[in-house]
Amino acid sequence: MYAVFLQCQLTHFLITLNQTMNRKDFIKKGLLGTSIFAASTAFGNVVRNNIDELQALDIIGFNHLPHTNSQIMSNTVLHRADTRGHANHGWLNSHHSFSFANYYNPERMHFGVLRVLNDDTVAGGMGFGTHPHDNMEIISIPLEGDLEHKDSMGNVAIIRKGDIQVMSAGTGIRHSEYNRNKDLATQFLQIWVFPRQRDVAPRYDQITLDQNDRHNRWQQVLSPNHDDEGVWIHQDAWFHLGKFDQNFQSIYSVKKSGNGLYVFVIKGSATIDGISLSERDGLGIWDTNQVSITADSQDAEILLMEVPMAL
Repeated sequence: MYAVFLQCQLTHFLITLNQTMNRKDFIKKGLLGTSIFAASTAFGNVVRNNIDELQALDIIGFNHLPHTNSQIMSNTVLHRADTRGHANHGWLNSHHSFSFANYYNPERMHFGVLRVLNDDTVAGGMGFGTHPHDNMEIISIPLEGDLEHKDSMGNVAIIRKGDIQVMSAGTGIRHSEYNRNKDLATQFLQIWVFPRQRDVAPRYDQITLDQNDRHNRWQQVLSPNHDDEGVWIHQDAWFHLGKFDQNFQSIYSVKKSGNGLYVFVIKGSATIDGISLSERDGLGIWDTNQVSITADSQDAEILLMEVPMAL
């Protein structure tokens, strides 16, 4: 929320990518086909205000932040929670699964069309001032507390746990987000997905889902279809949430051939195709038709995102 990368940083990344892309099949499949910065219309228009995420970025490498390299296997990439980018601004405590603002790691630019997965905690009464977006599908999933949304289309809304919010930025939109509670922090996941079509008409939507419908099953919360369960976006992506009893096992089958899966453990622990994940770990999987998921703790909460690996 959020910055448009400077053209010089894009050039720096492309040089780094060219030097390293033969190292890992993941980088080739996950980055090369995705029109890496397709969502940015003008690299020179840097937003400036008092939110650090919106400040102009320096040309920096990724070694300035302590982290462990992504564990990239034949068709999986593992992102442990403690390897994410981290920025604590006092009023905002944010963890970045992928490169964002001043966190830059060329092996963690995005997973297919999944560009941003931010795990944000906003202090009471604080928030993000009005700022612009364009050509990006932006999804917010509240985990705790209330978040007030206002945008240039005239929408004013409150989102809470159990809600799913989507904003298709398209040709351009401006919005703000604030924690309306003065004495309670708000936690939410902010997710950006590259759209399959540029310059669509901006739109906003939010729905409230029955959280009981995700007990020991995958509740669809997002799809490409406006008449399907959950919200919809301009991309062949499907998101599901599940809350599982300990030792409960489920199978997820990929809906569209060629799509990959990014699994994020919100709470508890789980095993995905033999790989153990703890709270806030992320696992990307491609070249597969289905995955096996077992909850290793009681009430394990998992977000599963199926996304195209290329535009």
